[in-house]
Amino acid sequence: MNIPLLDPAAEKYVNLATYRRNGVEVKTPVWIAKVAGRYYVFSAGDAGKVKRIRATPRVRLAACDVRGNVRSAWIEARARIVLDPALIVNVRKALRDKYGLLMRLTDVMATMTGRIRRRAYIEIEVTDS
Repeated sequence: MNIPLLDPAAEKYVNLATYRRNGVEVKTPVWIAKVAGRYYVFSAGDAGKVKRIRATPRVRLAACDVRGNVRSAWIEARARIVLDPALIVNVRKALRDKYGLLMRLTDVMATMTGRIRRRAYIEIEVTDS
């Protein structure tokens, strides 16, 4: 079987695998965008993946469909929560540019419900390819 290599920026959905403290892997399909050589995703600030990244920065990425069915090889990476407001502005723009109306609608709904203030942005740096 021929498994394609992953170019996260070219994918609509990427499976983000984070790790619990006991080493158990948890996979979640996410939207992803590239800014200045690094990849970024967003999540609710109190989501499990955010808590797991704070505890363990090791993550893996693989191309997937909306349901998380993997369709590429996995790549190793490290993640961190973005705190720089200027970088967050650039990340939001990159996500809007890539996902268009869907991202804008997501932002509008998050703004209306107040969730946008609690949103976390996650920076991912690939450690191998």
